Amino acid sequence: MMRTYSGHSTAAASNQLYRTNLAKGQTGLSVAFDLPTQTGYDPDHILSKGEVGKVGVPIAHAGNMAALFDGIPLGETNTSMTINAPAPWLLALYLVTAERQGVNWTSLRGTTQNDIVKEYLSRGTFIFGPAESRRLTVDMFAFCSKQVPRWNPMNVCSYHLQEAGATPVQELAYSLATAIDILDAVKESDQVDDDRFIQIVASVSFFVNSGLRFIEEVCKMRAFTQLWDRLLTDRYGITDAKAKRFRYGVQVNSLGLTEAQPENNVPRIVLEMLGVTLSADARARSLQLPAWNEALGLPRPWDQQWSLRMQQVLAHETDLLEYDDIFTGSVVVERKTAELAEAALAEFDDVQAMGGAFAAIGELKRRLVVSHAARIRRIESGDQTVVGLNSFTETTPSPLSEGESILVVDPAVGAEMEANVAAWKEARDTIAVEKALQQLQAAAASEENIMEASLELARAGGTTGEWAECLRQVFGEYRAPTGVAGTAGTPTSGSLRKLATRIAADPLGPPRLLVGKPGLDGHSNGAEQIAIAARDSGMEVIYQGIRLTPEQIATAARDEDVDAVGLSILSGSHRELIPATVKAIRAAGVDVPVVVGGILPPDDHQPLLDAGVSAIFTPKDYDIGAIITELYDLIQAHRT
Repeated sequence: MMRTYSGHSTAAASNQLYRTNLAKGQTGLSVAFDLPTQTGYDPDHILSKGEVGKVGVPIAHAGNMAALFDGIPLGETNTSMTINAPAPWLLALYLVTAERQGVNWTSLRGTTQNDIVKEYLSRGTFIFGPAESRRLTVDMFAFCSKQVPRWNPMNVCSYHLQEAGATPVQELAYSLATAIDILDAVKESDQVDDDRFIQIVASVSFFVNSGLRFIEEVCKMRAFTQLWDRLLTDRYGITDAKAKRFRYGVQVNSLGLTEAQPENNVPRIVLEMLGVTLSADARARSLQLPAWNEALGLPRPWDQQWSLRMQQVLAHETDLLEYDDIFTGSVVVERKTAELAEAALAEFDDVQAMGGAFAAIGELKRRLVVSHAARIRRIESGDQTVVGLNSFTETTPSPLSEGESILVVDPAVGAEMEANVAAWKEARDTIAVEKALQQLQAAAASEENIMEASLELARAGGTTGEWAECLRQVFGEYRAPTGVAGTAGTPTSGSLRKLATRIAADPLGPPRLLVGKPGLDGHSNGAEQIAIAARDSGMEVIYQGIRLTPEQIATAARDEDVDAVGLSILSGSHRELIPATVKAIRAAGVDVPVVVGGILPPDDHQPLLDAGVSAIFTPKDYDIGAIITELYDLIQAHRT
């Protein structure tokens, strides 16, 4: 299965992109939803400002879903949807779209990602608490096993754990613990009998990351297959080899892609692809590759085509797929696989002792933040080489970067989608929607499976924001642990040690830094590492986590009497949200330096500086010690 992860702007624009990609030989669809959709907001919500259509396609109602798949027969399409907290709702919209195409649900094939644990640990698109989220996932498994038997209701995602800094051992242990936690909950729900439970086990799939440590990645995948077989046998007594097959797809590593010398990302992607295809006994069944320029911004259709062609060359021009496993009998591979499996099983047992993955979220988040900090500091010190970033930095200008090398979403999309939702609401049967919302609320408040009520709301014309708000009223809204508290340590880089000495001697005392993430971008790894490094240097740090409005950040800056504000955005919403946040900070009477970090294309730097930003940091600024030092210098210049 060959896919590219895609979707942007509007359903109509994404539909055209999907048709183009399928015509070029792509064999499945991988739908990227925008952040408002992923976090359960309609385009007209205050938190959706600047976010609509940026990192994926906005889907607010059944009309949008129908437009997304217009002319694409769902009964013949394998669709992967990267959706988590609102997964029951997006699946309901997909099923209603299939109904209206005349497609029987039993022929539908695909996957909803729906691994909420990794949202708490990495991506940040959670809505509800762990117990409520687990309940929704169990409901989807039970419903699909009866009504949509070829659908995979959950894709357990170790991919995002590696992006958050997980070691291979943590990647193995935490994702396996998540899967087991869900399967235990399915059994305890009494919604399925033993025969259907085996079917559910067989429907669990995994979404795995493949990094650049090639041998380690091969061994990790071999360990995954062995451990999954062992756990299903020992814990549930399953003997059917087909049901126990470790079924996984791969998006190769994006964490290692660099803004500096981005052309180097192409060989990185190819090597990572080989890590999950060379070992026939542990080969990925589905593969999607990032584009070479994803560290710069949103890829263009040509960039996605290049990634697709890499897969096609491997599959159709090489002899890679013609042989049995070429690693069988390798002393090195078998030894490393056994080491990883043993260490991962010990870590898995540790998670079980804490009550399972859902109960241990706070501790798992802390461990990942520590692991990611260790990785960052290895790069800073030069112990871990990244070609073009911290070594071999001399380069000639790349012709690939000439002109507009990324896709820029038209800011008018937000207003267009607001109008779309308003028109949709105006045309629908309001009484039918209200009745469906009441049914949904009653189902959520009881032990009734949530899917039937979600389907009725989708048919009646409900919206993503209405579905999520209804459940928020019943379940509440969750603020996940940041992993930053208690994670400070002794500064390890030379620049941080020098800075700590300067701050300790500062007669004005340690400066206070507010780290904020405006908008819906939940990728908080960078913000967390800045918060830890600033605190290690002696600063007082205020970090309240993700999903804040500009006004909330401004209020915190005023009430906490801070000396500087650091903003982090990776979603492409910086053009709107950064100026709005600076304006709100100034309106609150706070006159301190505001710095920004994230994926910020060079053409956008001057407008941000004109809006009042004091400094801009992008992925090429890998030395966090240097960043914190520059920030302290800005604070000192302002203080005096």
